[in-house]
Amino acid sequence: MSEEQSFEEMLEQTFKTIRNGEVVEGTIIDVKPDYMYLNIGYKIDGILTKEEYSNDVQDLTQIAKPGDKMEVKVKKVNDGDGQVILSYRQLAAEKGNQRLEEAFNNKEVLKAKVTQVRNGGLSVTVEEARVFIPASLVSDTYEKDLNKYADQEIEFIITEFNPRRHRIIGDRKQLLLERKSEAAKELFARINPGDEVEGVIKNVTDFGAFIDLGGADGLLHISEMSWGHVENPKKVFKVGERLNVLIKDINGEKIALSLKFPDQNPWLTAEEKYAAGTIVTGRIARMTDFGAFVELEPGVDALLHVSQIAREHVDKPSDVLKTGQEVEAKVVELNAVDHKISLSMKALLPEAPKKAAEEAAPAEEAAEEEAVEE
Repeated sequence: MSEEQSFEEMLEQTFKTIRNGEVVEGTIIDVKPDYMYLNIGYKIDGILTKEEYSNDVQDLTQIAKPGDKMEVKVKKVNDGDGQVILSYRQLAAEKGNQRLEEAFNNKEVLKAKVTQVRNGGLSVTVEEARVFIPASLVSDTYEKDLNKYADQEIEFIITEFNPRRHRIIGDRKQLLLERKSEAAKELFARINPGDEVEGVIKNVTDFGAFIDLGGADGLLHISEMSWGHVENPKKVFKVGERLNVLIKDINGEKIALSLKFPDQNPWLTAEEKYAAGTIVTGRIARMTDFGAFVELEPGVDALLHVSQIAREHVDKPSDVLKTGQEVEAKVVELNAVDHKISLSMKALLPEAPKKAAEEAAPAEEAAEEEAVEE
């Protein structure tokens, strides 16, 4: 009996002693989709489940094979069924926390994949250690829907590190603001009024469009979108569209943009196209009580005075003309300096026959005499 006990004692001595929380190196001896067995030099092999390996693994056979060595943490020496439960995830999380602490102290920029989109923000994982980025710190602009960040790799810094309270906070907004500030400095250092630059349409409103110039936004006002008239910017421009624009003015941090390039000014060739006596065709753009403005081409409008619409009397243009109507007229005056052109439709109409006018005159005189006698 004593010899048998002595043999058991000798056999027991060949195995090392392990404790809960100890880090050990093991050799994989068998792998299944949901768990694997490791020889850790103990009298019982350890079991490492899929859940204790990582939260992101679907099949352990795809990432491990017999003979591989790995460090693990002893989670429980005896789980009640005589098994040794191991955890790789806990060990990785501890190492991840050390990594995060270093990044926090050094204000290092980290890059990690978004593992969960939550109502209040995003969760990212750095070596199995979780970092929470509140919605208010995800972007430098308001983000209504954070789902676009799902499974995306993002950069951030650690602004709060307290693993005991499970509070490790990341900040992406601060990083974006710092980079935008640097980009803005570089942009304003190299641009000047009159420069032509490329930008991306960021937002379109009823009064204009905001263009991202790569560091700062510029405003393209509706009045600067074309040499002609633009009624609705949203029908002309789309968010995300790339556009070459002219820097019209820089006032502090405000940049005014324009698409009215000087070499494309239609008035540069107006004297050639619209000399007095030229017959032109245009579209009625708008009307007033004293006349109608005819668009000859985008950026060139001419006035058709109410007295020049017809030979007979016209009270107001809207009585005989409609907005959008195409008309033919004669240029009677051109002032290229003041950008003014006067038209006449009446000049293209035949004059009333003289005979009819002469016969009408005595009749009108007789009528006037009768009215006086009465």
